[in-house]
Amino acid sequence: MVAETPQSGHDGPYPAPVDVRGFTVRPDWIDYNGHMNVGYYGVAFDQALDVMLEEHLGTGKTYAETAGAGPYILQSHVQFRRELLEGEGFRVEFRLLDHDAKRMIYFARMFSERDDALCATQEALLMNVSQQTGRGAPFPDWAQARIARMAAAHGALPPDPAVGARLAIRRD
Repeated sequence: MVAETPQSGHDGPYPAPVDVRGFTVRPDWIDYNGHMNVGYYGVAFDQALDVMLEEHLGTGKTYAETAGAGPYILQSHVQFRRELLEGEGFRVEFRLLDHDAKRMIYFARMFSERDDALCATQEALLMNVSQQTGRGAPFPDWAQARIARMAAAHGALPPDPAVGARLAIRRD
């Protein structure tokens, strides 16, 4: 099954970056150190990504339910900058860095709504995967066009020093 026409999202113009708001650190996300547990940053980024894919590109939940394919994260690199506390609101900004017919690389930044402090970043590789074969599959033409438009809009954003960061121990 292929989604011949989009069921959600829009054809642009796309904000640069895409800002997704309305999230709060849940009590069950708090660990024994009294802040959001490392694993829940991934959950939070994923929930914000679902909103961005659904509301902007149209390749989120509705697409997965109607197209027989959906987005899978293949690789993710998260950097933790500042803790988030129980009940604290946060927002996530997304920029599309690269793409081809079936993949995209995005960079996201998570900010506290209390003081707009940068709390975490995520750089991730996402692939459209067929639910029938479990293998990568090209996005439909309409989705590829939307992804290309968003990437073009985000290409004008200034580079972020966290993009492409490697794991290393600083030796001062």
